[in-house]
Amino acid sequence: MKISIERAALLKAVSQAQSVVERRNTIPILANVLIEAEGDTVSLRATDLDIEAVDRAPATVERAGATTVSALTLHEIVRKLPDGALVQLTSDDSAGRLTVTAGRSTFSLATLPRQDFPVMANSEYTANFSAPAGMLRRLFDKSKFAISTEETRYYLNGVYMHVAQGEDGKVLRCVATDGHRLARIDAPLPDGAENMPGVIVPRKTVGELRKLLEDDDASIAVSVSETKVRFATPVMQLTSKVIDGTFPDYTRVIPMGNSRRMEVDAAEFARAVDRVATVSSERSRAVKLRLDEDRLVLSVNSPDTGAAEEELAVAYSDDLLEIGFNAKYLLEIASQVDRENAVFLFNSSGDPTLMREGNDTSAVYVVMPMRV
Repeated sequence: MKISIERAALLKAVSQAQSVVERRNTIPILANVLIEAEGDTVSLRATDLDIEAVDRAPATVERAGATTVSALTLHEIVRKLPDGALVQLTSDDSAGRLTVTAGRSTFSLATLPRQDFPVMANSEYTANFSAPAGMLRRLFDKSKFAISTEETRYYLNGVYMHVAQGEDGKVLRCVATDGHRLARIDAPLPDGAENMPGVIVPRKTVGELRKLLEDDDASIAVSVSETKVRFATPVMQLTSKVIDGTFPDYTRVIPMGNSRRMEVDAAEFARAVDRVATVSSERSRAVKLRLDEDRLVLSVNSPDTGAAEEELAVAYSDDLLEIGFNAKYLLEIASQVDRENAVFLFNSSGDPTLMREGNDTSAVYVVMPMRV
């Protein structure tokens, strides 16, 4: 194999591929990236056996072929090459080496035979549809903070993407929860997604997927089966196994009858929570909210570090309410609000609280209170 490629194009493809590669590997070939050159394209493929990323880049192919080389090393080399350099990759299969040349720099890297590289089996996808990148980005970005990191409840370690019944008909919905907070985000159902099975997209896949969704105008081809999900653009493809488990019935925990309504400037609220939480104890991070006639008093009282209090003007006209929350959860939920105002709906100090953006019901968040 012998190819020439622009440094910028190679760097983009290598960096996207190498982030899939696990740092600690028991199987040496999984630390490698598979480079395949054919026609006027080079494709780089990386996998951790659960996720596979394929990146394509334009290149001048003098001799077609394929080889595998350490993803991390190749990424470091390309990253350190000067901007605008033309990179030549030449593989010598008999010697098991890949030569990387750019300007006056030459590197000779160890390779492993391409036959050993595991390629994810193609599966029959039950639903194929295309969705705007901006829409998918909103669905996953606004829900991923609530993904659980607890390995024992493995079915909560991802975002549950499924078709659901919204207020105005069927919607594409993403839900994530860790038992303490929950995010439920809806988007218009794309054509062809009606028969999509509900799948739990793993946390790592959600992180990798973000790289496909940078361009607002891009259209993403989404394919879903019971066991796999694939997101593709013309230059990049991400295939992932889905979490094998049943996502709990989240509708039971979304409160419908919360009547005490507080409206507050989301940015101001987040800053105030952040300030008073400075003195909260590391272990509990508890912040108390005291609501009364159009005013909210945020307070923290920690026997170890001290106390803090801040008052905010809010729109609230119900009975006096005192309720405690974990400051981190409040901050994460408040930071999801794109519009100015966040609307909190409370029931009592022991019941889950609902939050949404203004009157927009397509993004709903639930947070459990804590005793303070």
